[in-house]
Amino acid sequence: MKYLILIVLLLSLPVKAIEQKPGAYLGAEMSEIPAWFKDSFLEFEEDVAEAAQHNKRVMIYFHQEGCPYCARLVEENFTLPEQQAYIKKHFDGVEINMWGDREIVSVGGKTFSEKTFAEALKVQYTPTIVFLDEKGKVALRLNGYYPPQQFQQALEFVAQKKERDLSFNEFLATRQPVQQGSLIAEDFFVANSDLKRLINSSDKPLALYFESPSCKECETIHQRVLTDPATRDLVEKMNNVQLNIHSDAPLTTLDGQRMTQRDYARQLNINYSPSVVFFDSEGREVHRIEGFLKTFHFQSSLAYVLDQAYHEYPSFQRYLSVRGEHLREQGFDTDIWGYESFHPAETEE
Repeated sequence: MKYLILIVLLLSLPVKAIEQKPGAYLGAEMSEIPAWFKDSFLEFEEDVAEAAQHNKRVMIYFHQEGCPYCARLVEENFTLPEQQAYIKKHFDGVEINMWGDREIVSVGGKTFSEKTFAEALKVQYTPTIVFLDEKGKVALRLNGYYPPQQFQQALEFVAQKKERDLSFNEFLATRQPVQQGSLIAEDFFVANSDLKRLINSSDKPLALYFESPSCKECETIHQRVLTDPATRDLVEKMNNVQLNIHSDAPLTTLDGQRMTQRDYARQLNINYSPSVVFFDSEGREVHRIEGFLKTFHFQSSLAYVLDQAYHEYPSFQRYLSVRGEHLREQGFDTDIWGYESFHPAETEE
């Protein structure tokens, strides 16, 4: 079944497209680590202790070469004067290349390379940010790119040591007014409040879209990503349920509990809107999107779940690489930073 979803999509395109030259790899963006990051020996017990001496905490930044989401973090978040000043005051930044070979000594003394450390922490997206407390434990983890406003809230949560009293989700609830209004409707959403019955009555995977009213990033997903024909083809092969992270509407969870949509979002540790959590036909969580994504990565997440590629590729980043290469071999350009889906490469004159 490997690549079945991809092959079906390719076969639906004109034969002429398949015969074109190999596609191009587009959208990669390089970025430099800010000069104010710590020049660390990657011995985290020492980093944590040194940060604590200055009333700071450690902020570990996982990145990879050419990652446009990392470039956005560096060029926007890290260069905003107020945000940069806040980070420098409260954190020691340490960078890790998720495919790198430098030696890391973790808290507890275990030795890794950069790539095996990223693998041990199951880093699926770049950037991933891991904040450590004074004991070297994870105070908060952000999987994927957060725009500046949301990122600032995460920084304040950790700097103020709020994780000792409440979850990040609960902290956000205290900082953000409850948004009133409707969510953006789609014809592929199933109006079903009994998730257990839904999963038991179908052999399709389930995608839960956690959204909020008046959400700029939600609008972007609906207007720029979910309008892509190839993406919609994949979406429609799943059962899709839209949930409001502020709603008191009741539902039955996959394990049969009764609670509100808001409480279910908290139970699943949803900290970003929109987030999409994917479950297999048995009701097991297999993947999630919990940061800003454009079309190629969003679409690849859908294919990853539908093709059950998580069995062969526990690393989503590995799968992205394989899927992109396979598309380009078929003559399609892949743009990892655009809103258009894959398209035929231009023929040579």
